[in-house]
Amino acid sequence: MATLTIRNLDEHLKRSLRLRAAVHGRSMEQEARLILAEALTSGELTPDGAAWLQRVRQRFHGLESDDWRAPPRRENERELPRFDA
Repeated sequence: MATLTIRNLDEHLKRSLRLRAAVHGRSMEQEARLILAEALTSGELTPDGAAWLQRVRQRFHGLESDDWRAPPRRENERELPRFDA
């Protein structure tokens, strides 16, 4: 097994890790190992983008297309280019 040292860890993060470990009845080291294992084996690093697409679908699940309408366009904000001679 390898050893990992994390320097300059924010005190708030350390405190949060300590509290989370206590809630789960684990040591801080055990909790940190589990957090790393979950983060790195959750499929988020798949190069095909399937995990990303799944997260997008989960986030917007249940929304109808009427829930996210684009704002109305303003009439001719700029002059359109001409392609005739």
